Amino acid sequence: MKIARVEAVPLRIPVNFSSIGIDHDEFASFTYVEVETDTGLIGHGLTSITQARPVAEAVNSVLAPAIIGLDALAHERVWHVMAWTATPWAQSGYASHAISAVDLALWDIKGQAFSQPVWRLIGGARDKVPVYATCGFSFLDDDQLADVAARVAGQGFKGLKMQVGRPGLDTRKNPPPLSEIIASDTRRIRRVREAVGPDVEIAIDSGCRLDLPSAASLCRQVEDQNIAFFEEPIVQNDVRLLAELRHKTPIPLTAGQNEGLAYRFRDMLLAGAVDVVQPNVIITGGITQCLRIAGMAASFNVPISNGGGAPFQNCHLQAGVQNGTAVEWQFNAVIACSAIYKDPPGHKDGWMVMPEIPGLGLTVDRAAVDRLVDAR
Repeated sequence: MKIARVEAVPLRIPVNFSSIGIDHDEFASFTYVEVETDTGLIGHGLTSITQARPVAEAVNSVLAPAIIGLDALAHERVWHVMAWTATPWAQSGYASHAISAVDLALWDIKGQAFSQPVWRLIGGARDKVPVYATCGFSFLDDDQLADVAARVAGQGFKGLKMQVGRPGLDTRKNPPPLSEIIASDTRRIRRVREAVGPDVEIAIDSGCRLDLPSAASLCRQVEDQNIAFFEEPIVQNDVRLLAELRHKTPIPLTAGQNEGLAYRFRDMLLAGAVDVVQPNVIITGGITQCLRIAGMAASFNVPISNGGGAPFQNCHLQAGVQNGTAVEWQFNAVIACSAIYKDPPGHKDGWMVMPEIPGLGLTVDRAAVDRLVDAR
């Protein structure tokens, strides 16, 4: 079974947050990829959290010519051809996004070829996974934040995640002093705890926007709020500083959703820098690379979890391997994905039941994909 066609298109998908009670509009940037075999099987993958058009160009101009004609089921060989083609001197960036989307499409094909869902093909550790909701967006004011948190908890989620440290060290946005951001975050975390009560888990995520003193200060000020985990607290996921922060706080630390190179996870594990690693199948190199990272984490007795949205793809990794845990139900990503997939999996009482459909278990709405192409 040979790869006959590889095609990527950039998508710009309108997102409205009315499902959590907020009239807020924005756009999600996705790169959608199809891989077709000479037998007619078509697999699909995607990536996001970066500019879609350069990633699509990388797939179409760099990866596609290198892998057309290769065995579509030989995912290890295809992955290494892509890695050495797109990252010959160990760069990451757009390359890891492009590789992830193509690799997902190949696993979708493999599942169809063997009439198995991907999660069972890679191990089948469990047939349902817990989900937590990312709903504490930085664009919400304090009252909106409390209202949204209570509303989402009422939808059956047992865990919520909120953004902190924004804009922090992201100097593109002319941020206020970090001390002001930390004071605001502390107030907002307490408002959310008041809104949802003691039995709902609250996690926080700074998206690598804080330095060590600021991250440590926030931890000290909210330790009494029973924080489930602090995701990517330190700028650049600096391993040495993450390890130092972990020694300063009892709040569990997680990182890795935007990493594109496996050795970065190795270094986190060797340094004891995090409590949980977060390989993301739409960014970290697809299922193929994330399986390696999950195995590496298991040898350290460290669990993996999903950060970075894309629950319909990441659920296969978390359900497939024994040290998998939770999936992130990131509302903006879910809304965007629901625009291009017909009847994607849902959740109930904080759980997602894994699909039995072969491959990734997703049916693409091709008319919607064509309509949402970013032609700017």
